[in-house]
Amino acid sequence: MNNSGADGDAQQDPLSKKLDLKTKLAYGAGDLGPAVTANISVFYLLIFFTNVAGIPAGLAGTILMIGKIWDGVNDPLVGFLTDKTKSRRWGRRLPWMFYGAIPFGIFFFLQWTVPQFSANQSENIWPLFWYYVAIGIISQSFYTVVNLPYTAMTPELTQDYDERTSLNSYRFTFSIGGSILSLILALIIFIKISDRQQAYLLLAAVCTVISILGLYWCVFGVRDRILAFEAKRIQTEEPESLPFFEQLKIVFSNRPFLFVIGIYLFSWLGVQITASIIPYFVVNCMALKESDVPTVLIAVQATALLMLFVWGELSKKVGKKVVYFLGMSLWIIAAAGLFFLQPGQIVLMYVMAVMAGIGVSTAYLIPWSMMPDVIELDELQTGQRREGIFYGFMVLLQKFGLAFGLFLVGNTLQISGFKESVAGSALPIQPESALFAIRIAVGPIPTVCLLCGLVLTYFYPITREMHAEIMLKLKERQEKRGS
Repeated sequence: MNNSGADGDAQQDPLSKKLDLKTKLAYGAGDLGPAVTANISVFYLLIFFTNVAGIPAGLAGTILMIGKIWDGVNDPLVGFLTDKTKSRRWGRRLPWMFYGAIPFGIFFFLQWTVPQFSANQSENIWPLFWYYVAIGIISQSFYTVVNLPYTAMTPELTQDYDERTSLNSYRFTFSIGGSILSLILALIIFIKISDRQQAYLLLAAVCTVISILGLYWCVFGVRDRILAFEAKRIQTEEPESLPFFEQLKIVFSNRPFLFVIGIYLFSWLGVQITASIIPYFVVNCMALKESDVPTVLIAVQATALLMLFVWGELSKKVGKKVVYFLGMSLWIIAAAGLFFLQPGQIVLMYVMAVMAGIGVSTAYLIPWSMMPDVIELDELQTGQRREGIFYGFMVLLQKFGLAFGLFLVGNTLQISGFKESVAGSALPIQPESALFAIRIAVGPIPTVCLLCGLVLTYFYPITREMHAEIMLKLKERQEKRGS
């Protein structure tokens, strides 16, 4: 009788069912807003600072570095707080997204305004610098408030090894799809509006609306599944929660976690350095127009989108490591090739953009598919689920690396003699030293980052077999507690 009752409960348990399409789509939509805003920021914010606001490249890179460092610092704190959040109506993660969505959109928009503190452009630089630092810090805070709880929901929606890869495929379909959408919008707006400042402002406004709507779609679409997980989690007896710094020690003693954050750091350092320098490369090294930048970026992102589900299916057959190696190898070839491209070799440029896109998709998919496995290993070892703090520190270290990368790019451009411009004036001709610095940033530097990621992936210890053993032991523990 007891067994049959347990079986009946299991059949009614929504967590025992596969995720339906509606829930996967809603979850994917949660990354639409952060992806659209982050994509526009990564590709255009540095060039907006130098070519529209008229801020020197070194100061522009410093603004981005300060924002990213603060963004990294607040990640573990928000992750820790979301783990501690209690809400019968929304669970642990969803309140943060619900209440943070509108402020997130507003402060993203404010980054693209150019207030005039002085009629003299040289006297306007430092007030603008501090304005963008302040807005950047607040904007990055709200980015964390909505995005970190979202990323921590993956292991709560499904505990299946392969279904997590599928779920992340939907997530990054929206992520890359949102990136492509933002680039298409940029292409249309830049063609229609000649005033660069007005064009960026309109682009920011449209992206803000899309971002807020996507976040609310996710909140209401996954709520039932998340609340079912929360109800089950609360019923399960857990050891008394450890102090924050004690949790840090445990997190960083988790060896697979160190591999994952290293893989993610080097992968995304390659992505973001390339993304921030590509507009300069297209305009200055390939002698194309600013309106040509979105088409090059769309080639990368569209390829990455198409490859997501290919890699997702292939990973079920050959494993995550092999998929990562295949994708990164093509990207390394493309990154190295970009260094040697000359004006007029447009077809080759697009071929390399497609090759890079094939690799970029694995940078999206594989590290995030590894993280839930790491969290379950920690649960087996400690008896607690700490998605928030794990994801928080993963993103913290990644953003510290990105902050350094953006600072390095901006200051390298300034040291090399790069000439900034202001809205309404023609773009200046760059010296050979600046052109060479742009080529180094688009080719050799990302190549080194990707090679480091490959080395770490080779030694990553959790296989499909090891994960199956972890889940079996967790199931046995839950059954003992329930008996």
